Amino acid sequence: MALEKGTSNCPFLLFSGPSTQNIAGGIAVEEQKKNQDQADSRPQGRREIAFSELYEWIESAVMAVIFVILLFTFVARTSVVSGSSMIDTLHGGDMLLISRLGFSAEQGDIVVVTKPYEDNKPIIKRVIATEGQRVDIDFVEGVVYVNGEALDEPYTHTPTNKRYDMEFPVTVPQGHVFVMGDNRNGSYDSRATEIGFVDTRYVLGKVYLRIFPLGAAGTVD
Repeated sequence: MALEKGTSNCPFLLFSGPSTQNIAGGIAVEEQKKNQDQADSRPQGRREIAFSELYEWIESAVMAVIFVILLFTFVARTSVVSGSSMIDTLHGGDMLLISRLGFSAEQGDIVVVTKPYEDNKPIIKRVIATEGQRVDIDFVEGVVYVNGEALDEPYTHTPTNKRYDMEFPVTVPQGHVFVMGDNRNGSYDSRATEIGFVDTRYVLGKVYLRIFPLGAAGTVD
């Protein structure tokens, strides 16, 4: 049978598949779409990373704040010296680190205490005697005695000549301490009955470090 002009003499060509050009075009479209999807996902990925880092930073900051609050509530606190009652050991403006954890006042400790008559204003003094100890002062010689023995007090550079209204000798009651400032003639302390024996419940803690000024930073004895 004769074929019409313009038709192929191979019957298989009548049912040939898509051209190579169409296949290549389809692959290119798919690749372009894939690349576009990847490009669209990059900003979202960067945003997720940024939000994750921000969340971690905020979480760390919150934990640090909580740690500091707990530290200064239960373990330590700072206090600034006001006045001259502890010269030459401490000076006005010194910033101190006070330990509050497991503290029991002992003879020789520098402590921060409060008294109700001062509206709980803290004062800084040195523990001279604890409960049961007997305190006597020779105001003429300026010598302090505890349980009959003269104290060796290298921290004070002035004799204890100043007398207030406390009558000596005295015995420190249970649960109390007797305190004085190192500047013996410029300190208002347990020698005055207004302060008297300090209830240990009013002892806020022991002075361990001077943290300011930096040039004088270090332990305090």
